[in-house]
Amino acid sequence: MSEIVDDPIEVRRAKRQALIDAGHSPYAFAFDISARAAELEERYAGLDSGETTEDRVRSAGRIRAIRSQGKATFIVLQTGTGSIQIFCRINTLGEEAYEALRYLDVGDFIGVEGLVMRTRRGELSILAESIELLSKSLRPLPEKFHGLSDKETRYRQRYVDLVMNSEVKEVFAKRFAIIDALRREAASRGFVEVETPMLHPIPGGATAKPFTTHYHALDRNFYLRVAPELHLKRLLVGGFEKVFEINRSFRNEGMDHFHNPEFTTLEAYQAYTDVEGIAEFTRELIQAACLAANGSLQIAYQGITVDLGGTWPVSSMLELVSEAVGQEISFDCDLQLLKSLANSNHLAIQPQWGKGRLITELFDELVEPALVQPVFVSDHPLETSPLAKKKPGNANLTSRYELFICGHEYANLFSELNDPVDQTERFQAQMEAKAAGDEEAMGYDEDYIRALEYGMPPAGGVGIGIDRLVMLLTNVESIRDVLLFPQMREESFS
Repeated sequence: MSEIVDDPIEVRRAKRQALIDAGHSPYAFAFDISARAAELEERYAGLDSGETTEDRVRSAGRIRAIRSQGKATFIVLQTGTGSIQIFCRINTLGEEAYEALRYLDVGDFIGVEGLVMRTRRGELSILAESIELLSKSLRPLPEKFHGLSDKETRYRQRYVDLVMNSEVKEVFAKRFAIIDALRREAASRGFVEVETPMLHPIPGGATAKPFTTHYHALDRNFYLRVAPELHLKRLLVGGFEKVFEINRSFRNEGMDHFHNPEFTTLEAYQAYTDVEGIAEFTRELIQAACLAANGSLQIAYQGITVDLGGTWPVSSMLELVSEAVGQEISFDCDLQLLKSLANSNHLAIQPQWGKGRLITELFDELVEPALVQPVFVSDHPLETSPLAKKKPGNANLTSRYELFICGHEYANLFSELNDPVDQTERFQAQMEAKAAGDEEAMGYDEDYIRALEYGMPPAGGVGIGIDRLVMLLTNVESIRDVLLFPQMREESFS
């Protein structure tokens, strides 16, 4: 019996039942709020210590601490905008209401009505005239809920993480501000926000391994989208000139600090521009997001100072790789030389890879980690860019940029391929790669080819990884720290 009494959950259940038996519901329907903590702090910043106003307010939130001193009880109330003290006196509340405070626990939600005051010790408070239990907490909040050892628990129980760690809530407040800034900046430049399907009959828009599901009504397999690109470009065919979408994409691949199978992107397409025009638009979007999150374009990321201001340079992938290996690299190089360079740098390569894929792998391994300040990398090989236009004067390269900051890619930009014959050949090459065992190769989308045959205007397009951008702008090292509910391994409740 003593074990049950000592169990904090059972103690709280007993309080809940006692309230019900006394005719009081421990779970209210609503409570009208007239002020929250931050509003009160701002409004009464000049209130002197020991002064009580005649201003009556109603506030609500979660109890974070309770301390009793004889006929006075002090409650720390956590509202949506911060915390405020609730000062409870027996001669103000009355004996019955004051006695009912014993049914309250840390974690409960309460509503309070009373006068605004500042205690003699200078603490802004609400002198409670009435208190209402709004929701009884049956499970005690942990005393400590932070640090590396608790990471997995924090991710699984994000609802507790947000309660216990104010800095976590601040990260997500910045995330929402970043997304809002991206949306407003795009709209201010004439882009229309659209919605496209998340279930695709053919995986496309990027080279990635898709998630597969079965659509029972149509009795066929569908795929969670790996990118919205092909549907967005169909809208350019249909006459929209500037479109963007912020939504989820899915790739059935590994998980690490910078990758999650479910992720958020912004993709935007603009008719009558090219990769250079869309690069300027990308820079303006990211700078607007940075200002919204930090109020400055100079930020710190994991001890590195990054300047996102001004214009950003463009550097050739071929030139960067040449510098890294100490000799000139181009498509005139012998294939065996490129394989030898890959092997000497301990890269795991596939026998079917051509020069373009080998050059890209050398770039990823030797150059990418050293790109700290923002830079657009150009001259991507055709082999790894099936949706970008060929670079004028060099059919082995494409009109494509990637944006790198602090050694990671943040955006992918194209002069969009709008030649249906060329696109057909690219799709066929992807199908050949898939047949050779490449699970990330795109499918052959005949309807998209048909759309291009009707005619798509010249266009520039960009995909921005929002999760990574939020990591950069909030100075966190793991993508899970910017996802409210990251995917986790199955939890055992036994």
